Amino acid sequence: MSLYDDQCGREFSFLESQMGEFFAEMAVECPYRLPHNALFYQALFSPLSDRTMELFLASGYRRNGNCLYTMHCPNCTSCIPIRLHPQEMKFNRNQRRVLRKNRDIKLEFAPMEPSEENVRLCEKFLRKRYPQKQNDGRSYYEGFFLNRIIPGMELRFRLQGRLVGTGIVDVGQNWMNAVYFYFDPEESPRSLGTFNILSMIETCLKLDISYLYLGYHIEEVPGMSYKSRFNPHYLYCNDTWKKVLK
Repeated sequence: MSLYDDQCGREFSFLESQMGEFFAEMAVECPYRLPHNALFYQALFSPLSDRTMELFLASGYRRNGNCLYTMHCPNCTSCIPIRLHPQEMKFNRNQRRVLRKNRDIKLEFAPMEPSEENVRLCEKFLRKRYPQKQNDGRSYYEGFFLNRIIPGMELRFRLQGRLVGTGIVDVGQNWMNAVYFYFDPEESPRSLGTFNILSMIETCLKLDISYLYLGYHIEEVPGMSYKSRFNPHYLYCNDTWKKVLK
């Protein structure tokens, strides 16, 4: 365990002792379609300090709207938090190919905004990804992306001025948290999910951010397992971040 993670762990232990009473468990159908019931351990929050949010992320927690949560599923341990250290990254041949393929995309880094342009693209993505559900892009912004906890930003990807992808991120002094990414399904050959992570790494390097949290790695779910192709990466297992190099 690094000195950083050891310090975070000690600070979070005290934080948890003060805030534990605000958390509750909620059982729902697994959002990743695994054959188990999911058990969320979560609490609603108002604005948190940069350091407090950092401690939650470093302890494996995620954000959904104004909730911070972790998984307490009794019959499943598939959801494993994954983190990158941008300064350590070594891109493989495919990742370098994705960078070349998307050289014509312009990147914007701006405050989160539920604009009509963003909402339309989000809905187009959701209709393709989850056709069985009546998903609403504006509801995703209002109930999932926007929050009172921490400042949110967007990485917007434009092809000849046209919006083709948007990454929702939370940003602190020394950390970035990937919340969600949606893109134009017609641009799938560009591997924009991979390009989004590469762009977050580049943004972290420019901002001198040391820790990039990518959410959950789930080996059984292709849309979540590709994150482990970035090397080295760190997986949060048994309350410890373990370095993995594939």
